[in-house]
Amino acid sequence: MYPHGMPLSALVRPRNRTAAGESGTEIIHRHRIGRVGMVGVAVAAVCATVFTAGCSSTEGEDAVVRTTTNIAGAGVVGLERDTTRSCALPSAPDPAESDTRDVTHANGVSEVPADPQRIVVLTTSALDAVCAVGLWERVVGTTTLDGPDPQPGYLGYGVIDIPGVGTAAQPDPAKIADLHPDLILGDTPTGSADYDALRAIAPTVLVGANNSWQAEFSAFAAGLGRTRAAQSALADYRTAAQDTGKALSANQTQASVVRFTDDAIRVQGTDSFAGQVLADAGVQRPTAQRGTSFDVHEGEYADKLEGDLIYVDLAGEAGKEHGTAVMHSDEFEELSAASDKRVFAVDDTIWHGNGLTAARALLTDLNSSLNGYVTD
Repeated sequence: MYPHGMPLSALVRPRNRTAAGESGTEIIHRHRIGRVGMVGVAVAAVCATVFTAGCSSTEGEDAVVRTTTNIAGAGVVGLERDTTRSCALPSAPDPAESDTRDVTHANGVSEVPADPQRIVVLTTSALDAVCAVGLWERVVGTTTLDGPDPQPGYLGYGVIDIPGVGTAAQPDPAKIADLHPDLILGDTPTGSADYDALRAIAPTVLVGANNSWQAEFSAFAAGLGRTRAAQSALADYRTAAQDTGKALSANQTQASVVRFTDDAIRVQGTDSFAGQVLADAGVQRPTAQRGTSFDVHEGEYADKLEGDLIYVDLAGEAGKEHGTAVMHSDEFEELSAASDKRVFAVDDTIWHGNGLTAARALLTDLNSSLNGYVTD
């Protein structure tokens, strides 16, 4: 098990790479993927009832990562995600001399409860933070996502039943007030729920946009009175990221990461959430993707999208439709990663997320795909 109960995916159990000539170990066979480097063929013992009634493996026989479905030839990652332990156990509050503490945030200084009991969160990243320090059961209201699911699936089923207070773009102050919170936690507000309207309801901590998701998580944790818990959780995450990278020999793979919206193809660079988590795990990026995020257009796929493998992030139904059309195009199919069956579709709420819980889930996705390829 990874720290905080994150299980390894049942889809793949890669063997460690070794140097030639080491005794007592197997040398993993290597093959050329496109023009950007060498990666190992994944070896796995696949035992999942969705494929067969039973399963056995032959020692020394190379197996493959298998997915139950694909999108335009891209294997869907995370189908067997275990969310039963996504949220941490309740953490203790930071030491305090009184029942309240002053918290400095994007809109000033707020006097908030030292150990809040009734929390309203206004963004997914705030809900992710509350989950990561084990206080999600104290959330009495939250903004909801557009689409069929009110909350991202990676946070588990428990959060689905939390009452909604509008969307992140338009939270409803009246609904928030009806819940009698003792803390409101969110990002820079929009619409009618500005800071003055929110703090008239309850003490409010608003975290400004930050290029570092770890800094934003720490700011949310400070509002919750959980700075110490956050520091410990981040230390555990960093250890898990390093361990994951070492187990996968991540520094030998150049991973391309691209997000499809309804009208854009955008490489997720070093300033993106996914780019930061991949860097924490030591995953290399193609030369063209070693800077900040940028858009890609037809005629540029070979130079800007190619990698040892490609992660495709499909933003909603419109992004899925656009991404499917692109992946069926001749230009995309000519990429080495595509022809070698090394394209993986990932969950947008995780890979384009913002939070410690999402980061842990992304590490699990790496574990089940970085050294794999698609066969169905």
